[in-house]
Amino acid sequence: MYFVSNFAHGVQKDTIPNAQDTRVLGSEIADLKVPAVIPNTDYENEAKPAYYNDTATPMHQRMEALVLDLQDRLVVALESLEPSRKFIRDQWEREDGNGYGISCVLQDGEVYEKAGVNVSVIEGTLAPGQLRSMRERNPQTANKLNANEEYDFRVAGVSVVVHPRNPYAPTAHKNYRRFEVYRKSNKEAGPVLAWFGGGADLTPAYLFEDDVKYFHQTLKQACDAHDPQYYPRFKQWCDTYFTNIHRDETRGVGGIFFDDLEDKAPEDLFHFAYDAGSAFIKAYVPLVAKRMTMPYTLRERNWQLIRRGHYAEFNLVYDRGTKFGLMTPGARIESILMSLPLTARWEYMNQPEPGSPEAHLLEAVRTTTDWAK
Repeated sequence: MYFVSNFAHGVQKDTIPNAQDTRVLGSEIADLKVPAVIPNTDYENEAKPAYYNDTATPMHQRMEALVLDLQDRLVVALESLEPSRKFIRDQWEREDGNGYGISCVLQDGEVYEKAGVNVSVIEGTLAPGQLRSMRERNPQTANKLNANEEYDFRVAGVSVVVHPRNPYAPTAHKNYRRFEVYRKSNKEAGPVLAWFGGGADLTPAYLFEDDVKYFHQTLKQACDAHDPQYYPRFKQWCDTYFTNIHRDETRGVGGIFFDDLEDKAPEDLFHFAYDAGSAFIKAYVPLVAKRMTMPYTLRERNWQLIRRGHYAEFNLVYDRGTKFGLMTPGARIESILMSLPLTARWEYMNQPEPGSPEAHLLEAVRTTTDWAK
C-alpha cells in the first residue's frame, strides 16, 4: 500500500468560462480528502493470482484474465481518491460476435474530469491496411507474414487514460496487450507469431521533477526485475514514439513503451506484463493524490487545456492503436476515442512567458532527460 499525507485545502475566486458550469474554479478541492492508504499499490508483496503461473491454460486466456484483473485493481485505486462518482461499467459485444469489451469510464468527477479504463478481447481478420502497417514497421514481421495471404488475429488488451481536473495533477496513459496472428487457412495450427506490447507514460501540464523521477523509478524497478536493458531501451522507445513531430516536442515526460516484444519465452514476457502493468498503479495514483488538492487559478486551467489539445493531436494524428482501431471493421468508436480529453483548448500563437512554469514544462518536452537517476 502507498501511504500519503494530506495537503491544505483552498478555493480560488476565478470562474470557469462556461455558462453551464456555475462552480467556482477550484472549489472542488475543498471536498477532497487524501486517503491514508491507496489500495493496490503494493503488487510486489501481494499474493499472485491463480492465472499468473497457470501454464496449463492457453496464453490468450491468461492474458484476458490479466487485463481484466489490471482493470479492476486500477479502478479501485482511482476510486479511492474520488468522492463524488464511481466508474460506470459499460460491457459491450461486437456485432459480429467476435469479441467483447468492458469500458469503465468516470466523467465530471471532483478529482477526474475524465478517466477511462478499457478492456477489449477481440478477434477478426486483418484488413489489408493493417497487414501492410504491421509488415512495414517490423522486418521480422514482414518475413513471417505474406503480403498476399489472409490472416486472422486475436488480441486482449487494457487501455487507460486519466485526465485529472486539477492542472497540477498529471495526465497518464497505460496500455498492455498480447497480439496473436493466425493463417486464415490453417488457424488450428496455432499462431504464426505472437507478441506483447504496451507501456505507460506521464503527461503533466506543470513539471514537478520529483514526481517525474518517482514515476520513472517505479517503472524502472519493474523492468529491472526482468531485464536490466528493458528500462533504458523502452524509455528511449517511449520518447521516440510519443512525439508530436509537427511541434517538435514529446507528448509528455515519457515512461516506457514497447511493441512486437517476443525476445523471451512467452511465460517470461507474461510475467513482465503483469509486473509492469501493476507498477503503473503504484507509479501514478499517488501522484494524483499528492497534487489534487493544490489551489489553482484560471491561468493554470487554461494552460492545462492547451496541453490537452496537444495530447489530442498526438492521439488523432500519430497513435498506432487509434489508427488500428479505426481501421478494424465493426470497431467500437466510443471506446477507441475514450483517450481524448473531455475539454481542450487551442490558442493562436500561444507563447509562455520566459522563465515561467509553463515555459519550464516546454523545455522538458523539448529535451531528453534521464529521469530515473
